[in-house]
Formats: sequence, structure tokens, C-alpha cells
Amino acid sequence: MTELRLVQVDAFAERPFTGNPAAVMPLDRWLPDETLQAIAMENNLSETAFTIPAEGDSEADYELRWFTPTTEVVLCGHATLASGHVLIGDTERVRFRTRKAGLLEVARDPGEGRGGYFMSLPAWKPEPKPLPKIVAALGCDPIETLWHPHRYGVVRVGTEAEVRALQPDFRALKEEGDVLTIVTAPGSDTDIVSRVFATGAGIDEDPVTGSAHCVLVPYWVERLGRDSLTALQASRRTGRLTGRLDGDRVVLGGSCVTVLEGTMRI
Repeated sequence: MTELRLVQVDAFAERPFTGNPAAVMPLDRWLPDETLQAIAMENNLSETAFTIPAEGDSEADYELRWFTPTTEVVLCGHATLASGHVLIGDTERVRFRTRKAGLLEVARDPGEGRGGYFMSLPAWKPEPKPLPKIVAALGCDPIETLWHPHRYGVVRVGTEAEVRALQPDFRALKEEGDVLTIVTAPGSDTDIVSRVFATGAGIDEDPVTGSAHCVLVPYWVERLGRDSLTALQASRRTGRLTGRLDGDRVVLGGSCVTVLEGTMRI
């Protein structure tokens, strides 16, 4: 029997039971992929993050991978933030080498105490594209629809109230496969508001999605005419974050709370 450390963190959260929960499992070496997937299925959270030390890598401290209960994903922002929260220790920053999203960094936010962080992710600007099946599944009247090749579909509607009122047809969304569907609008007490649906990855609605803001921040800063914004993801759990564009990177700000720490025996 093998004992493995497991930490559950609410990311983009200032108190427990808000934000997006992620499991973080620091490993000494990679386990077989089928074991990693089975652990993620057992945790049954939107993502489980696995790390190993990045030995011999001058740029990174750890290697990082993310799994939903059904599949490995290209990028997961909230589980990266959670991994940084778990592994940063007494340092000011921690860097992660990933397989498909490059080098990612989590750094302490000096203005938010020990629970606040900045996270650097790639900027993925979406381009206009019709998304008729997604729009039909959402049942909304969009102002604009956009697409990014990493399979991010963006649907802009007019108001925050429209975002909050959505009742998607999840079966129809699932038929579109592993598309991350983002619905967004200007916010009432924040610059932008969004909801995110990842039905094809086994998650009907994701509570707070860092990777979605890799797409949202480049889109909205251009329309707002500035390089930074505040954001609210209007899921039932709710999450608040900040975002700014720094060249070809998106820098997100948010807090984390550890809610559970223990041992998994396999």
C-alpha cells in the first residue's frame, strides 16, 4: 500500500466553500496515467493537480499536470493557483513546467498577505466565429461569439442578469465534445462577469475557471480600453479575481484557502 499526500484547496476564494475546489497531490515521481486518472475520478472535483520536482530544470521548480474526473486537460488555472498555494512555502514564487501550456508561475501578492497570489498564464485571444449549436444549447441571444483553437467558445451577451439567468441544455452542450463554453457580459459591481460550462469534460458548470480568463482578459481589455480588469464568475460558489494583460501573458490575481489535508492510500 502506498500513502500519498492530498491537499484540497478552495482557489479564487477568500473563505471556505467559495471559489473552485481543487485537489493537489505532490508526488516524488509520476504514477501511471491510468492511476492519475483513477485518483482524479475518486476525488470527483473539477480538477486534481499532480506535481513532481523538476529536477535538472533551471527554469521550473515542479512539473505539473491536471486531470478532471474523466480526462487530462491542456491547462487549468485554479488548480495551478492551488498548487502554488500548497508548494510555495517560504519563497516568493514557484514555477511549473507543463506539457502543453508552457511555463507557469504563481507569486505572492504582497498586498494580500500570505493567502493572495498572482498567477502568470498564456494569453489566448479569441477570434469571431459563429457558434450556432452552442448558442442554441445555451438558449441565449448573443451580441458576439468567438473561438480559440484550444477549444474555447466565447458567447457575449448584453447584461449580467442574462448571464446569471442561463439554464443551458447540458446534454446538447455535451454533444459539442470537449469545448469549454464561456458566457460573458459587463458586470454590475465588477468589470466583467462570466459563467463557464465544461460538460464534455464531465463538469456541467465550473465554479471559477482560471484558464477561461486566458481568453476573457485579452478580449475584454481591448474593449474596455485598458490593460487590467476585475472579474466575477457567477457560479453558485462564486469567485472573484483580477486580470491584466502583460505582453503575451495574462496575470490573474486571487486568494486560496486550504480546507482539507490528509493521506490517500492506494
